Amino acid sequence: MSERDLVGYGGRPPHARWPGEARVAVQFVLNIEEGAERCILNGDSRSEDYLHELPGRLPRTGERDLSVEGMYEYGSRAGVWRVLELFRARDLPLTAFAVGRALELNPGIGRALSVAGHEVAGHGYRWVDYRDIPEDEERRHICLTLEIIERICGKRPVGWYTGRVSQNTRRLLREDGGILYTSDAYNDDLPYWLTGPPPFLVIPYTLVNNDARYLMSNGFSSGEDFFQLLKDAFDLLWQEGARRPKMMSVGLHGRISGHPARAMALARFLDYVQGHDSVWICRREEIARHWMDEHSA
Repeated sequence: MSERDLVGYGGRPPHARWPGEARVAVQFVLNIEEGAERCILNGDSRSEDYLHELPGRLPRTGERDLSVEGMYEYGSRAGVWRVLELFRARDLPLTAFAVGRALELNPGIGRALSVAGHEVAGHGYRWVDYRDIPEDEERRHICLTLEIIERICGKRPVGWYTGRVSQNTRRLLREDGGILYTSDAYNDDLPYWLTGPPPFLVIPYTLVNNDARYLMSNGFSSGEDFFQLLKDAFDLLWQEGARRPKMMSVGLHGRISGHPARAMALARFLDYVQGHDSVWICRREEIARHWMDEHSA
């Protein structure tokens, strides 16, 4: 990850040729992280201080933060099931970015994702910043996460998103050989290929169309904010898609969008998208396989 590409498709993106002549491919991600965050029960020296309902709260060193733990537990106990029900009721697919430790602690979520036919991609073994984790340890975490997901969900992942990557992450994923794509990028509205052996597909993710912004000081104050942002993004991509179809990612978390008021905003957007024709709502794996068939490296 030492080189940058500031040009990309240079204003001349390829025609995506999505199935059914869709104008836009809409891809929902449900992040499964709860239980894998920093906590002394996981052997950490301090509590979690990131992406919970008390932004700015300092981590507690050497002791548990029961309030923060409870906010995370809401996601796995209640929120994730509410989000999955919204998708079940509408017969819509999603991709889960699943942290290995989170599935170890709550394998029922992994089984539910599998039974519903959703894709489960790797999201690291711990929901932590991998920047300073030694290379051998990160390699072990990747292998462990792949094994956990295969054991619990019945299928080996073909996709990956660490989130807080190290300089080694992409190389380690390419070493594995079984990963079709990485989503550790935020730099395009379409997939693209990394050069070098072997070619490796990037399906960019988003921190804009993402419910994590509810928990940021400059983020959403209500579900209406989230809905309006998603609607505006979709409307422009759908208009552009008459000539150059693109992809829209939406990032979700059970502990965030799983709360009732926020879940209503998600439900409204799902219904809004389904009210349009020429839209492909899909899993990330489907995007990867389509791109490999239609736009080979």
